[in-house]
Amino acid sequence: MKKANEIKVFITRDLPPVGIELLKQEGFDVSVWPHDRPMEPKELINEGKKANAILTLLTDVIDANFLNECKQLDIISQFAVGYDNIDIAEATKLGIAVGYTPGAMSDATADIAFGLMIAVSRKMFYMHKMIARAGWTFFRPKADLGIELKNKTLGIFGLGRIGLEMAMRCKGAYGMKIIYHNRRPNAEGEKVLDATLVSFEELLTQSDIVSVHSALNRETNGIFNKAAFSRMKPSAIFINTARGGIHKEEDLVEALQAGKIWGAGLDVTNPEPMSADNPLLSMPNVAVLPHIGSATVEARGEMSRRAAINIIEFYKSHRVPHIVNPETLKVDSDMR
Repeated sequence: MKKANEIKVFITRDLPPVGIELLKQEGFDVSVWPHDRPMEPKELINEGKKANAILTLLTDVIDANFLNECKQLDIISQFAVGYDNIDIAEATKLGIAVGYTPGAMSDATADIAFGLMIAVSRKMFYMHKMIARAGWTFFRPKADLGIELKNKTLGIFGLGRIGLEMAMRCKGAYGMKIIYHNRRPNAEGEKVLDATLVSFEELLTQSDIVSVHSALNRETNGIFNKAAFSRMKPSAIFINTARGGIHKEEDLVEALQAGKIWGAGLDVTNPEPMSADNPLLSMPNVAVLPHIGSATVEARGEMSRRAAINIIEFYKSHRVPHIVNPETLKVDSDMR
C-alpha cells in the first residue's frame, strides 16, 4: 500500500482551488497542467503515464488508446456530471475506477435552462443585438411579439436531478403541467410535481416546451432529429442544456427555418465550439450560450471538491462516493 506522498495525482486543467487544496492537504503529490488550453492527446498520455490518479475534464479524450497507454492508473475522477468522453467499458476492463460529480451543478444548469426558455419566448438575445445594430426606432404594435409561458405544458426528456430542478422552477413560476420521458419512472417527480410519465411520441406532440436533461448515449444520440422536430407543435420551444449530440443541429436549423417549431434555446451545440457564422445565431427565436450550465462560483467549486473527494476516498477507504463503474472496486490491487 502506497503512502499518500507516493501517489501522483495529475489534474488536466487549473480548477477552483478547493479540490486542489484538499488533495494537497491529504499529502498527495499533485501536479496541474499549467497552460490555459486543452491538452493534446499526446500530452495527456505523457502526463497520464506518470500518474496514479487523474482528474479530468469533459474536453479530455479518455479513449481506449489513452487507457491502454496509461493502464497503471487506479482512478479517473471527472470534473463533470457527464462522462461520455471516457470509454467506460475499456476503463472497467482494465480495472480503472471512474468517478464523476452528479448533483453539484443541478441548480446552476436548471437556471440556465429556465433562463433560455424565457429568453427564447421573448426573443431577448435577438432584441439585444437589434439595439446594438441601431435598430431600436419607434413602437410597432405587431412587431417582435413573443409568447407567454403561463399554464403551458413542459416536457422533460430525462427527469433526473437537473430535469427535476427545471420542472420545479417552471411549475412554481408559471403553473406548468409537467410530463416527462424516462427509461424508468421517477417517483419523486411524480409526487412533488404531479408529473406524468409519457412515451417519447407523446412528449413531442403534447409539450409546449421540450427541455433536454438526459445523458448522451447510444439511445439518445441524435434522437431529436428531423422526424422528432416534425412531430412537435409549431408553437413549441426546444431547450437543450445536456449534450449537443442529442439533437441533430442541421435538422434543428431546418425545423426552425420551416416553422416546424417556434424557437430553441441551447447551452450545448454540435460541434463545440459553435462556428460564428452558424445560422442559429442570427435567428430571432433562438438563444445560444457557450456551454456555461455549471458556470457559477458555487457549482464549479462543488465540482472541484467532489472530484477531489472521489480520489481521496478511493485511497483512504477503497470506495468512491460518486462512481460510474462500481464493479472495479472489487478488484484488489497493490496500489489500493
